[in-house]
Amino acid sequence: MIVIATAWFLLGLLLLALGGDSIVKGVAGLAQRFGARPFTAGLLLMTVATSLPELAVNARALVLGQPELALGNAVGSTLANLGLTLGVAALAAPLLLRARLLGTLWWALLLAAVAVILFGRDGRLQAWEGGLLLAGFLACLAVVLARRNREPEAVQQTIAASALTRTSVPLNVLRVAIAGVALYGGARLVVGAAGDFATALGWTPLLVGLLPVAIGTALPEVAAAVFAARRGQGDMVLGHVLGSSVVNLALLLGVLGVLQPLALPASFVRLELPAVIAFVLVLYPMLRGDLRISRSEGAVLLGAFVAWVGLEIALVTPA
Repeated sequence: MIVIATAWFLLGLLLLALGGDSIVKGVAGLAQRFGARPFTAGLLLMTVATSLPELAVNARALVLGQPELALGNAVGSTLANLGLTLGVAALAAPLLLRARLLGTLWWALLLAAVAVILFGRDGRLQAWEGGLLLAGFLACLAVVLARRNREPEAVQQTIAASALTRTSVPLNVLRVAIAGVALYGGARLVVGAAGDFATALGWTPLLVGLLPVAIGTALPEVAAAVFAARRGQGDMVLGHVLGSSVVNLALLLGVLGVLQPLALPASFVRLELPAVIAFVLVLYPMLRGDLRISRSEGAVLLGAFVAWVGLEIALVTPA
C-alpha cells in the first residue's frame, strides 16, 4: 500500500507544481492586462500566489474533515521554507539581500508565530483570534504595497521581471482554468495519499502534514529558489520564503480559526512554533548585518531543519 500511496503522492505533487506555475502566470497576466504595473503584480505573486498549492492541499483537508493535516502542513511548510528552501538555495549561491520589504515580512512572520503561541496556550484558536491573524495578514500586505516605491530601482526591476508574461485575456483565463483543475486534482491525490501514509506508518494526520506533505509541497519551491539564487536573485528567494510563511501562519490559520474554533495541539506551542521563531531570529543578523546569506549560513539552516525532522520522528518512534 505504501508504494501505491507514494506513486499517487508524487503524481499529486507534480499536478500541484504545474497548477501553481499556471496560476502564477495567469494571475500575473490578468493583473497587468487590467492595469497593474509588473512590479506590483510581482509583489502580489511573491507574497500570496506562490502559496496556492499549499492552500489547495489545506482546503481539501478541511473539506474532508482533517484540520490536523491542514495545521501540520501550514506549520511544516513554514519550517520547510525557512530551513530547507532557504538553506539549499544559499548552498547553491550566496543570497544578496537588498529589498526593504524583507524587513516588513520578517516582522510579520515573527509576530504571527508569537501570536499563535499566545492564542494556543488554552489549546484552541477562537474565531476572534483567527480574525486578528487575518487582519494582521491584510495589514502586512497593505504595508508592503504602500511602501513599494521605496524599493531600490534594481529590486523593482528584478521583481517586475518575475511577473512579465503575455497579457492576452483568453490565454490567461485558460491558464487559470487549467490551474484550477490541476490544483484540485493534485490536492485530492496528496491528501488521499496522506491518509494512506498515516495508516501505514502509524503517524497522526498532524505529523503527516508536518513532514511528508509539507516537505513534498516545498520541493518545487526549492527547485525555483535554487534557480533564482544562481541568477543572483536573493531578494526573490527570501521574499518568497517569508511571504509564503506569513500566508501559512497568518492567512491560513486566520481563515481556519474564523471558520470554526480550532484545536491546536500542545506540540505547536512547545515545539513547532518555537522552532519557527528560532529560524526567524537566526535570519535577523543576516537582514541587519552584511545583507547576505552565505553558503555556510545556508548549511546551518539546512542542518537545523534536518535536526528538527529527526527530532519529530524520534518523538513518535517507540523506544
